[in-house]
Amino acid sequence: MNDTKPKLLKEITIVGGGSAGWMTAAALARMLPTGDVKITLVESEQIGTIGVGEATIPDMARFNRNLGIDEREFLKATNGTFKLGIEFNNWGKLGDKYFHPFGGHGVDMHGVDFHQYWLHSLKAGNTNSIEEYSICSVAAKHNKFVLPEQNPKSVLSNLAYAYHFDATAYAAFLRKYAENLGVKRIEGKIETVEQDPTTGNISALHLEDGNIVKGELFFDCSGFSSLLLDKTLGVKYRDWSQWLPCNTAKTVATKQDGPMLPYTRSTAKETGWQWRIPTQQRVGNGYIYCDKYISDEEANKVLLDGLDGEPLSDVRTIRFKTGCQEVFWEKNCIGIGLSAGFLEPLESTSLFLIQQGITRFIALYPNGELPDIVRNEYNRLMTREFEQVRDFIILHYKATQRDDSPFWRYCRDMEIPESLQRKMALFQHGGRIFRDENELFTRASWVAVMLGQNIYPETNDPILANIPKDGIQHSLSSMKKSMEQITTKLPDHAYFIEKYTEMKPQSGFTMPNTGKM
Repeated sequence: MNDTKPKLLKEITIVGGGSAGWMTAAALARMLPTGDVKITLVESEQIGTIGVGEATIPDMARFNRNLGIDEREFLKATNGTFKLGIEFNNWGKLGDKYFHPFGGHGVDMHGVDFHQYWLHSLKAGNTNSIEEYSICSVAAKHNKFVLPEQNPKSVLSNLAYAYHFDATAYAAFLRKYAENLGVKRIEGKIETVEQDPTTGNISALHLEDGNIVKGELFFDCSGFSSLLLDKTLGVKYRDWSQWLPCNTAKTVATKQDGPMLPYTRSTAKETGWQWRIPTQQRVGNGYIYCDKYISDEEANKVLLDGLDGEPLSDVRTIRFKTGCQEVFWEKNCIGIGLSAGFLEPLESTSLFLIQQGITRFIALYPNGELPDIVRNEYNRLMTREFEQVRDFIILHYKATQRDDSPFWRYCRDMEIPESLQRKMALFQHGGRIFRDENELFTRASWVAVMLGQNIYPETNDPILANIPKDGIQHSLSSMKKSMEQITTKLPDHAYFIEKYTEMKPQSGFTMPNTGKM
């Protein structure tokens, strides 16, 4: 065994703030050995961030817990609300509506997936949609919320949640957190980037005010400009717009008008889709579209006509190209957030991909030599992560029967990646879904979107062929009844937030009676 002491990293420099920069700073400051590494973040208040109302997936709660952040403090600081899933309107056909819940559907029985039992029950005349067997879907429909139960026999143990919140406020919250842990923030715009003439590694940042910031490892969190990874190191971009043709977003916040819904809403329009993200004090809205099929002026009108509250500002326009960098870690620089790639927020994965970029790095934390084997593995894992999320988002566009516009006809007829072709074909044949290498989206997520957009299997699991239909229907009816009964006892979403955030961090919250499944 080699007893030579390895060279250790001493200086990590982060370029850019916003959610990506401050999530990176906070996680590194929390996870790396205290005092071993100097962490510096460079940002300029002159450069705005993309930050809008942010919708997330359940991994966000885990990220905050790993940082030791109290959920109540987080919700208060970011005007946060809870999220049980996403409601999709007009995606399969005009007039269609379905719900993609975070928790699963029903309960798997005897080693067979629940959705196979549900498919089997349709032959016996069951007219209930599969989402009526999801506690997240049922609670969301009635605007109810409570924290999950730990008891696995409880209906509420199957509840999973994420958040809606103000992304700008979250970055400010994490800035305070990170600075308290010793992260140094430097205000300034970068004028030039210095590279080592021998290795090509980035060695220093020269700011407009003459300040020079050095580092051994750099994180590029500079947004779409990708100042280090693209403009300095010349990493090429993988363009996925042939599968995801939308390239522009219009965004605006509105006053909170109506109930505080515990879910995101996505409504397909003629040339794209519109989101609605409710926080405590306002609602984030946006329209994502392809400018090949609609003008910016027309898109503005579509967005404003689809609002259900008074706008609080002028409409912002954001241009993007869907895809990702060919590599995420080049030389001594790692891209995080928009500088690494962009996948439209249809399934609220933007912050998840930031989290993955950070946690993969910490899991592979290198010595000061930055070995190629570590860099290559990081790039392999992050490429796989982006491609898996990409395929799930493409599914929503491809699995449509809409033919009311050139945009939807293009999406319906386009060629798709072979990896997605296989998944869709396997489900269409026998209702089977297999996750690839621990991918983000669960079997229940794929089932929700496929069925929600009218992909029904030709057959279902033959293991169930000889099971009496009456027995299956009895089990399903029992599950449905339990969910309906417990939902009536749950508090209103807004009421829960009000009471929950009033509590002291260590106090308990009285749960309603839960019932058993």
